[in-house]
Amino acid sequence: MAETDASTTAFVERMPRHPLVWNNHSMAWISDKIAGIVENKAPRWWWISIAITASFAGFGVFCIFYLLYTGVGVWGNNIPVAWAWDITNFVFWIGIGHAGTLISAILHLCRQKWRTSINRAAEAMTLFAVICAAIFPGIHVGRVWMAWFLAPVPNPNWIWPNFRSALMWDVFAVSTYFTVSVLFWYLGLVPDLATMRDRAKGKISRTVYWIMSFGWRGGNRQWRHYEMAYLVLAGISTPLVLSVHSTVSFDFATSLVPGWHTTIFPPYFVAGAIFGGFAMVLTLMLPARSLFKLHDVFTWDHIDVMCKLVLLTGSIVGYAYSMEFFVAFYGANPFERFAFLNRYFGPYWWASWTMFACNVVMPQLMWVRSFRRNWAIVFFVSMCANAGMWFERFVIFVISLHRDFLPSAWRMYYPTWVDVFTFVGTFGIFLTLFLLFIRFLPMVAMSEVKGVLPEADPHYHPPAHGGKESVKEVHA
Repeated sequence: MAETDASTTAFVERMPRHPLVWNNHSMAWISDKIAGIVENKAPRWWWISIAITASFAGFGVFCIFYLLYTGVGVWGNNIPVAWAWDITNFVFWIGIGHAGTLISAILHLCRQKWRTSINRAAEAMTLFAVICAAIFPGIHVGRVWMAWFLAPVPNPNWIWPNFRSALMWDVFAVSTYFTVSVLFWYLGLVPDLATMRDRAKGKISRTVYWIMSFGWRGGNRQWRHYEMAYLVLAGISTPLVLSVHSTVSFDFATSLVPGWHTTIFPPYFVAGAIFGGFAMVLTLMLPARSLFKLHDVFTWDHIDVMCKLVLLTGSIVGYAYSMEFFVAFYGANPFERFAFLNRYFGPYWWASWTMFACNVVMPQLMWVRSFRRNWAIVFFVSMCANAGMWFERFVIFVISLHRDFLPSAWRMYYPTWVDVFTFVGTFGIFLTLFLLFIRFLPMVAMSEVKGVLPEADPHYHPPAHGGKESVKEVHA
């Protein structure tokens, strides 16, 4: 037995596990650091940022009301490009909203503890992205006040939705995904809201946090019920991550339009959504890490793992691009063959090659470890991925439609200023909501980060006097 203990101890010493929180911080430091972001006075850069983003959001809302007042003719849509920036932006935002549930649900089921530093912000990003996505299905129908006809409710004209339509599947898939994501996000917030309640100094803030925390006291029974509910929601969310964007892809894969009619769309869309979602998490968290001095919580090890996932999903997307070409030429369908040649060598060649460079070429930089540890390169690659995923949707929808079966119906698509600023406005809405989130709610899951500290281990002993290393009991 002594020999076993000695060999196990020697193995642990030879293969140390990197801490998820650097510099041996305590649980009290975690609470002070994360809660202090909310409790302290808002920095000047926050006011400047939210003034800019709120201005963009306000102009985007103006564009929406201008569209409703004037009609969809203010967009650049035409025949045959009836779906253009509206559906492009919808699918783009739905894809961005995938990383939060992936980090929260699938990585939780896989017991990946590194997710604890980024899951809260990623979940919030999911909700805000789905809110931005929900704008476009409502306004692209033209008469937004008739959008309730999409719901399966009785109406005077006895008009019922076609449940065999993939568009109807979208309604249920996205609404279910949003509902479960809200529950998942808020459930994880409850222990941290109780911490904020106990730390609150003002009567109003204490009352608000008291209401929002549902009387959480941190007892054994509450933690047991909390962990069970979190596990159940993770199990429900996991198939949603895979099914929602698959359902979105059916909007196109079930049609006969060349470039859309392919069975590779469901896994292709899911991989692309995860790729774009992780890139957006990096885009938001890298500045937040520097501005709030969270280097010991959101460490280079976290960034390194996320960069590897961006590399993996980007490579899957690149494989899907090549398989699309292979299927188009191997199938000997002249319309499919022309559609893919038109993508890369037609009038919109610049969009296709930009998509390929941003989504396939740039992520290959992440093979190099020194690049994964350079914030400027990581931020640049993540921004390229965000741009590339938008161009991917533009390529799929606009380029596939603008040259239809009949050459007499061919027509170019050009966005109008309403198209452009409506999309820019959704970015303003997204960033404004994210800035409000980090200002009034804990942006890092304090309770979960504390759970991965050495201090949370029942066999943990504090460091000896004057020592720098923590001591942990090892049992066979």
